[in-house]
Amino acid sequence: MKMIKYILSAFLILGCFVTLAQTQKGSVLIKNATVLTVTNGTLENTDVLVENGIIKRIGKNLNASNIQSIDGTGKYLMPGIIDAHSHVALDAVNEATAPITSEVKMGDVVNPYDIGIYRALAGGVTISHAMHGSANAIGGQNITLKHRYGTSNPEDLHMKDAPRTIKFALGENPTRVHGRGNGIQPRTRMGVDAVIRNGFNEAIQYKKAWADYENAQKQKGAKPVPPKYDSRLATLADVLDGKIIIHCHSYRADEIYALINTCREFGIKNIVFSHVNEGFKVAPELAEYTMGASVFADWWAYKFEVYYSTAYNAAILMENGVITSINSDSGELIRHLYHEAGKAQRYGQLDDDQTLALITINPAKQLGIADKVGSIEEGKQADLVLFDGHPLSVYAIPQMTFVDGVKYFDINEDPDDMRLKVSASEALEPIFLREHEHRCMHGVDFFFTNFGRNLFNHTH
Repeated sequence: MKMIKYILSAFLILGCFVTLAQTQKGSVLIKNATVLTVTNGTLENTDVLVENGIIKRIGKNLNASNIQSIDGTGKYLMPGIIDAHSHVALDAVNEATAPITSEVKMGDVVNPYDIGIYRALAGGVTISHAMHGSANAIGGQNITLKHRYGTSNPEDLHMKDAPRTIKFALGENPTRVHGRGNGIQPRTRMGVDAVIRNGFNEAIQYKKAWADYENAQKQKGAKPVPPKYDSRLATLADVLDGKIIIHCHSYRADEIYALINTCREFGIKNIVFSHVNEGFKVAPELAEYTMGASVFADWWAYKFEVYYSTAYNAAILMENGVITSINSDSGELIRHLYHEAGKAQRYGQLDDDQTLALITINPAKQLGIADKVGSIEEGKQADLVLFDGHPLSVYAIPQMTFVDGVKYFDINEDPDDMRLKVSASEALEPIFLREHEHRCMHGVDFFFTNFGRNLFNHTH
């Protein structure tokens, strides 16, 4: 009898642990809001019913028992904002020890305690693409995060049904860190392309070695020796096989087009370009050969290679059929992405749905998760933001933010301890438009200081 009790107790304890390990899902009924679906227009005085983290019904006069009801009268409900290029919640950004470091994973350095997650929620951002930095021609594997703030388990933030992605980088960042900093390839822009091309060719040989081994195994009596496993090359092989989406740091049109041609040569179609300040010059090529461009709204001229750009960039790309998003690359700007999207409307005269798509369904497409999030549709995950006004108004402020139907931010219940780093009597720290302030060059900004530059430019 005692043995049965012990067994039952063990199963009960195990069940408790399983319950605690499951990602929290919520149910809520939001009534009488102006619903900005993004993909199916604007619905006035409409209800949205969420059950167990999923949008179950959209319509008028909906009712549900035992579910919290929120009055959305006079408010605007939109899909959770998605940042396609972020470094929030990461304890490290760059593994700058080699031009190719595809074996490292940002999922290993997610910090669930980062206050930036909560601040992003306060800006309506429910998903961010936590990326490796741009010190390498081919960097590490990124991780798509859901902002489930409050957990102590980093994996609770992982969006496990999101495809794998990897960081590539063109231009000054990899050439400074490796060519000028370490005296190895790449030192020039053509060297960056050569590093990428060589990496792909090595991955092809790696795939062939494993294919030969597997074929040899099929021979009767054969005992072939397997090739040495290489995580770096195995990752690049998955890129070649279309299993991983490339997200590439880029500025100049010539480099963007060069990498497009390299990818076409190797049969790679899954590539998104980030920043893309001169993307408007190669908009037709981006539309035809890539999964899109994730751009800054109006950041440029913070270093020479990004001296030239335009605030019309996003609108030009959109009008040329490029899947376009606007990213932050900043723990500060991530709170204002709805303002950043509004700039594209101000300069490019995009309509409301086109503009909101820049921070919702379009980044979802670029991350391969558009079937799950990015718009308010029945069957999709309930990542939602309730605004007190239209989100493209400069006066609008997010009131509540939901992830999987769970309310993670409420402006009326905002805890005081979330504001510890902000003093009411002191000015906020200044924001400098320098790339290493964006965190893309976190950990290697030595190469971007005057001392670092002079050290590798001395003459005798």
